[in-house]
Amino acid sequence: MAQDQDRPRKRRGAGRVTLNQVAREAGVSAISVSRHFNQPEQVSAELRERIQAVVERLGYVPNLVAGGLASARGRIVGMVVPNISGPIFANTIQGFSDTLAGHGYQLLLASSYFSTEQEESAVRSFLGWSPAALAVTSHFHSEGTEKLLADADIPLVEVWDYQPRRTPIQVGFLHYDVGVMSARHLLDKGYRRIAFVQNSAAGDFSALDRRDGYADTLREAGLEPWVFVPSSDSAPFEAGKQAMQHLMKRTPWPDAIIFANDNLAAGGLLAAQRAGLRMPEDCAVMGFGDYAFAELLLPSLTTVRPPSREIGEIAAQRVLQSLGALPAEQPVQRLNRLACKLVEREST
Repeated sequence: MAQDQDRPRKRRGAGRVTLNQVAREAGVSAISVSRHFNQPEQVSAELRERIQAVVERLGYVPNLVAGGLASARGRIVGMVVPNISGPIFANTIQGFSDTLAGHGYQLLLASSYFSTEQEESAVRSFLGWSPAALAVTSHFHSEGTEKLLADADIPLVEVWDYQPRRTPIQVGFLHYDVGVMSARHLLDKGYRRIAFVQNSAAGDFSALDRRDGYADTLREAGLEPWVFVPSSDSAPFEAGKQAMQHLMKRTPWPDAIIFANDNLAAGGLLAAQRAGLRMPEDCAVMGFGDYAFAELLLPSLTTVRPPSREIGEIAAQRVLQSLGALPAEQPVQRLNRLACKLVEREST
């Protein structure tokens, strides 16, 4: 009975279990417990197992705020993406998070939904928590965000784009090249009346880069670009339907359409089928993203597959290298240009 009374317990009103209590129960120093959470590679496997067993038994939760204040840096890495509800960034987020977690860091995530103002608010909030590092999407930032990034004394990564002249670590690809690749694919297959449908999300500037690549490629072929902009308040499937209905009323109608993403393309395909059109005989369709449903559509969707998970994994590796948690060349590789893949299916 006396032994039970001596054991530290979490009781209502008695406060949270402390690091020192975990250390006493495990028979180790408080420094060893701290390293178990913050520098696990410096703790032996046997000691980690012993400490973890006590942590689980006592229900200990590390005080990350206190630890961050004490070291002036936490074990948190912030990331801002344009959209966490859709599939386009899911693999990047997962790859980034998995790689960080393997070295004792945790991801703090925010969505801007293609708003530079919301992105600035998220970046400002993250920096207030003294994160170990920060990742943002692309290079289309507000002046306020640019200043925050310039003043931040932490590793910074820009993902899903590649702008070698910018200061942050770059992990991504050129969206302009994706537009070129898509247009050339259709031109090589003999299509000549090729339209482009923009994203209904007004702040998707990367899609505009893809549009520009498409437009320049058509002009080089002596053809006129043909761009449709859906209503900004339309959901993606509805925007794709709206685009298809509008474009197929034209005389002549396009013989091929490049949609800014696979959601739009799916909406367009379904609308065309409902109208009794045959695809690609009446009109070829392309998307971007290679979402999970792309190959399941009828006809299956030709699209461009971005290196989504690879972007997240490499971005996290560069963060960890910058923090000294992974070995790296000196200096850490700042420019990381990746390639997209055109996936040809039945819709073209």
